[in-house]
Formats: sequence, structure tokens, C-alpha cells
Amino acid sequence: MTWFKRAIAATKKYDPSARSTLEIVVTYPGFHALFWHRWTHFLFRHRLYFIAKVTAQFWRFLTGIEIHPGAQIGQGVFIDHGMGVVIGETAIVEDDVVLFHGVTLGGTGKDRGKRHPTIKKGAFISAHAQILGPVTIGEGAKIGASAVVLTDIPAEATAVGIPAKVARIKGKKVDQDDQNL
Repeated sequence: MTWFKRAIAATKKYDPSARSTLEIVVTYPGFHALFWHRWTHFLFRHRLYFIAKVTAQFWRFLTGIEIHPGAQIGQGVFIDHGMGVVIGETAIVEDDVVLFHGVTLGGTGKDRGKRHPTIKKGAFISAHAQILGPVTIGEGAKIGASAVVLTDIPAEATAVGIPAKVARIKGKKVDQDDQNL
């Protein structure tokens, strides 16, 4: 399936108000930001950094979603509402991830190298969650609204709070005294 079809399918799957492909293509800022990120990422990979950054900033202005051209984003990713989403340069977002408005996939300082999160396949990141540093959010994990994630979260876990702590793994409650995951 092409990137376009995966993006449309993801939008229809995760947004019950999506009525048609035309509506998604014309009115969804998350779709626009991801579409144009493919172009800016191509430019970035070909060392056309300035043009990539200018193009990314133009689409940030139009969509309210800031995706660094160096970020690696898979297929079937869905950004709902999108305003205020920030995805840093070394972030990796795998396939079928859902991001809500206000999510930050950011760094923690002026480190070099891998300094942004890796979000594994099928993860669900709720509104205003801040995931900071070179941490990994496991496959199928859920991050609660406004959580601040500073450590790795295992697959199929639910993490909440500031700082985020794992509350459930595979739907079963986790004893808060046993956070040595």
C-alpha cells in the first residue's frame, strides 16, 4: 500500500469524524504536515539543509506542526488535531503511531548524536505528552495526556504522570513499588 493510502486509512481508523478521502486531503493539518515532511526529509537526506528547513518552516506556519526535516517517520502515522506537535531532528516514529496535539518528541539539551525519542510501531501518544531525550517508547505502548517521559517505556505498557511511570503492562496494573522495569 502506498504512503498516501496508508495515511488515509490511518486517519479513517483513528478519527471517527473523518467522512471522506477528499475531506482528509483538503482539511487535515496532520496529513499535510506528514505529506510535506516526506519532501523536506528527501531534501535533508540529499544535504539540501537550508531548502529543507525553509520548506519545513513554511509548513509549520500553515499547519502548526513542526517536524524537523531530519526526523524519520514511518507509514500509517496519524497526527490528530496537531497544533503544537514538535518532532525533533533525530526522532524516529515507526509505522502506525498516533500523536495528539501538543506532543513533543524533543531533546534535553545541546547533546550531539541521537538526542530525540524513538517511538515504536503502534504506540499511542496522548495530548500534551512530552517525551524527552533518546528514550524508546515500546511497541503498542500508550502515553497518558500531559505525561513527561524521561525513561524508556516497555512494549504494551501504559505510562502516566510527571515524571511518567508505568501504570499498566498488557492491561494489568503494575505495583508502583516495582518500577524497576
